[in-house]
Amino acid sequence: MPKVLRILNRFNLGGPTYNVAYLTKHLNHGFETKLIGGLPEEGETDSLHILNGQGLQPVILNDLKRTPNFTDDYKAYKEIKKIIEEYKPDIVHTHASKAGALGRLAAMNAKVPVVVHTYHGHVFNGYFSKFKTKIYQWIERWLASKSHGIVAISPEQKDDLVKTYEICRDEKVKVIPLGFDLLRFKEARDNERENMRSKYKIADDELAVAIIGRLAPIKNHDLFLKALKEVESKTTKKIKVFIVGDGLERQRLEHEAATFGTSEKISITFTSWIQDIAKFNAGLDLICLTSDNEGTPVSLIEAQASGIPVVSTDVGGVQTVVAHDHTGLIVPPRDCIAFAEAMIELLENDKKRELMSQNGWNHVKDKFHYRALVDNMEKFYLELLEKDARHN
Repeated sequence: MPKVLRILNRFNLGGPTYNVAYLTKHLNHGFETKLIGGLPEEGETDSLHILNGQGLQPVILNDLKRTPNFTDDYKAYKEIKKIIEEYKPDIVHTHASKAGALGRLAAMNAKVPVVVHTYHGHVFNGYFSKFKTKIYQWIERWLASKSHGIVAISPEQKDDLVKTYEICRDEKVKVIPLGFDLLRFKEARDNERENMRSKYKIADDELAVAIIGRLAPIKNHDLFLKALKEVESKTTKKIKVFIVGDGLERQRLEHEAATFGTSEKISITFTSWIQDIAKFNAGLDLICLTSDNEGTPVSLIEAQASGIPVVSTDVGGVQTVVAHDHTGLIVPPRDCIAFAEAMIELLENDKKRELMSQNGWNHVKDKFHYRALVDNMEKFYLELLEKDARHN
């Protein structure tokens, strides 16, 4: 029975937690999996309810934190290495940057037969100065050279890793999209729309718009608010806006949002994190994403599964997720006018919004189902284990 040790940076709400939950729960072919990871950082909420819902009890590493700190990082490395030595996995599979660095280093030193890493995003664009980014590129190149397999969650991300940043060779990278249990979003749309709109006091003549994600600079909520200013000056609709998530930017963004409302067309509510996002999505009419950098944006997959059209910047794997002019509109990054015009187009055109709503479910239901994720990952594991067996 092959044993997999799966390591995640931190158990916060988002795609990576769902990814590791479904892989840990549903792997076939006699795989046994142990799941370990850190806790969320300030401004985030934990996602342990997702794991518990799958009947999983992960091992929590209190020293595994997102922010670099030599003391904490060394403690986390020692703890991971101890777990590897006791568990004796055939595969160590790390997810995201910090877990990828410490976990792969520990696995290499413990001579684990197969080491795999999944890039859920990357730190090569928008996070750090050019000097720090170059250092991270060098580290990631070295780690990739010691890894047996690399997983990219979109073709665009693979191109970044292989061509743009030259992290590793093409033949080492397998594209395996994220997977989710999306049926609950469709069912919620059918059954919970009136309840959600009543709960949040959304009138029949109001359109509900949301942006969902960490309140962090990389998500560029400033672009969203600037675009809303343009929308406010031109729309004929009444709009209720929800900013879903939390983070260090919240207080500043709340101050910026306080300048709205002079025309009484737009009101803005900060909700913090919402655990049952399927029921919340059910009452929305449009979901936006303004990020400067993304891997595979989960909020857009969930939006389409909920039958909600989207407007997004063209970053990361967005074009893999959204069918432009079919399930949503994609605009150039950091282009406030283009983003506002796309929002206005969908807010003002009820028929187009309804058509995109109908297209969303069919676009994502199979492509991003967790069964496809699990089946593809199993095949990759078995390929790598067979390759290791041939070399030994």
